Amino acid sequence: MELRLQQIREQQKESWNHFSPGWKKWDDLFMDFLKPMGDEIIRRLDVIETDQVLDVASGTGEPGLTIASLAKHGTVFITDLAEDMLAIARENATRRGIPNIKTYACDVSELPFEDKAFDAISCRFGFMFFPDMKLAVNEMVRVLKPGGRIATSVWNVPEKNFWITAVMGAIQRNLNLAAPPPGSPGMFRCAEQNLISNLFQEAGLKNVLVKEVSGKLKCKTAETYWNVMTEVAAPIVSALSKADENQRKKIKEEVFEAVNQKYKGDVQIESSALVVSGLRP
Repeated sequence: MELRLQQIREQQKESWNHFSPGWKKWDDLFMDFLKPMGDEIIRRLDVIETDQVLDVASGTGEPGLTIASLAKHGTVFITDLAEDMLAIARENATRRGIPNIKTYACDVSELPFEDKAFDAISCRFGFMFFPDMKLAVNEMVRVLKPGGRIATSVWNVPEKNFWITAVMGAIQRNLNLAAPPPGSPGMFRCAEQNLISNLFQEAGLKNVLVKEVSGKLKCKTAETYWNVMTEVAAPIVSALSKADENQRKKIKEEVFEAVNQKYKGDVQIESSALVVSGLRP
């Protein structure tokens, strides 16, 4: 991996470790929010009890933990760049009585597993952040058995994801932030309908399918929404760190106004993701 991509990886590792307390605090809320995407990934993988499964970019453990509860006589290898996130995943596994997992802090571009080691691979909201997506999918295919399936989810277009644009829109209106280079890791990097499916096909996967899946971030109040987003979303925290006190206050006011105008009383913010799956022949 070239030096620039290694630097991105190290920055991401530091960031995810830094924000792990926020993810632990809001884990129940976010896991409920992301469950429809995880459920569709699991449906595509068609897991059986004896499967050996790899879950990439697992964060606090999902969908790997749910997969482990299905593959009761198999093992799920839960991987992430950030060891602090994996520590939360292990706590969640213990609390839920799920013994058949192993955790590995590793990079998807350099997976520490043998060729053809896994029956299935899941990756929920990881591809947008991989420094080299082509290298990542090639590594996944390398460790997947013939006949095995890969399923992933990525965020759809900004227009269908008010849960992130409510804050980022206010930030953009109030701060003159430079746009990241095209193709840089970010929330909507994979929103183009055929981007991931083309990557899958180029890597040799067959039966590639794409499905839109929706979810709801059930914050209940604009205050909770603001607190969640400023405690778990690294890009938002980074952007707000560049704002002075007046700018930050104005951004917060605009976010509250936009959310309260759209949701009268009960804040449940819609989202849209693309679930993409493929089969290794």
